[in-house]
Amino acid sequence: MSHAVMDKRPVAPRPATLAHARLPRWAPAAIAAGSIALGCGLGLVADWHSKVQWGLVSALLFVLITYVATSLVEGKRQAKDRVATSLVWVSFVLAIVPLVSLAWTTAVRGSKALSGDFLGHSMAGLANTDEGGGVYHAIIGTLEQVGIATLISAPIGLLTAVYLVEYGRGKLARAVTFFVDVMTGIPSIVAGLFILSTWVLTFGMGFSGLAGALALAILMMPVVVRSTEEMLKLVPNELREASLALGVPKWRTILKVVLPTAIGGITTGVMLAVARITGETAPVMLLVFGNAFINNDPFNGAQSSLPLFVFEQYRIGTEASYDRAWAAALVLIAFVMILNLVARGIARWKAPKH
Repeated sequence: MSHAVMDKRPVAPRPATLAHARLPRWAPAAIAAGSIALGCGLGLVADWHSKVQWGLVSALLFVLITYVATSLVEGKRQAKDRVATSLVWVSFVLAIVPLVSLAWTTAVRGSKALSGDFLGHSMAGLANTDEGGGVYHAIIGTLEQVGIATLISAPIGLLTAVYLVEYGRGKLARAVTFFVDVMTGIPSIVAGLFILSTWVLTFGMGFSGLAGALALAILMMPVVVRSTEEMLKLVPNELREASLALGVPKWRTILKVVLPTAIGGITTGVMLAVARITGETAPVMLLVFGNAFINNDPFNGAQSSLPLFVFEQYRIGTEASYDRAWAAALVLIAFVMILNLVARGIARWKAPKH
C-alpha cells in the first residue's frame, strides 16, 4: 500500500483535564494580612478602645473574604473546605493569644523582682510593706506538698485504673467509675473542707503541709485514674493475648507488657494531674495556713506554698508586694514547665523501643 494513503482510523479524543483554577499559595497569608489591616482600620475609625474587638473583627473578615475569594476562583465546594480550615486556624489563634499574652505579661512583670536573693530567702523579719524578701519558704512548701500528694495519689490512681481496665466487671466496677466521675468535678474548696473537718478538727492533727497534701491528693486522684485508664485502653489486645498464649500470668502481663507500652501516656497524665494541683490555693489556705518562715517539716506546723504566697502578696496591695506576687507567679509557671519537660524525658526514656 502506498505511503500516500492516509490512515482513516478514528482518532481517540483527548482526556479531559482534571486541573482547575486554584488560589495561589500565598493567598491565605495575603487574606490574613488584609483582614488584619481592615480590622485595625475599622477599629480606628469606629474608635474601639478594646483590641479584642479589633481581633474578632479581623478573624470574621478573614473567614468571609476566604469564602468569597475561594467561591469565585475554585467553586463553592472548595470554599466550604477552605472555610472549615480557616475556622480551625482562627480557633487556634484565639486560643494561643491569651496564653502568649499571659506568659509574656508574667515574664515582664515577674522579672522585676526575680533574682537569686528572691529565690534564696523567705519573708522572715520583713513587714509586708517592705521591699525585698523572697519565696524560698513557699518553694519548699510547694515541693513537699505536691510531692506527698503525688506519692499518695499516683499509685492509688494507677492501681484503680488497672482494675477498671483489666479486671473490673459488674456492679463494683460501675460504682468505682461513678465515684471517680463525681470526684473529678469536686471543687477544691470542698476537698479542703473535708480534710479540715476530719484530719484537723476530728483527729486533731493540726495545720501542716501534710494536711494540704491530703486535700491535693483528693483532687489529683481522679485525674490520674481517668488519664491512666484511657492510656491502658489504647494498648492493643493482641499484645495481651500473645503474652497470655505463652503462659505468662495475667499480673505479669500487665506489669511487663501493658504498663511499659502505656508508660508514656501514663507519665503525661500524672504530670497533668500534678500541674492541676500545683496552682490550687483554697485547700492550702484552709490547711497549710501560711507561714513567713522556712519550715522544712511538712508534718508539723504551718507552711507556705507558691499559690498561697501569690495570693497573700497581691492582697497586701503595695508596689513591692505586687512585684513579689508576679515574681512568684513566674516561678510557679517555670516549675510546671520543668515538670512537663521531665515527664516528657521520662516518657521517652521508658517508652518501648521499636
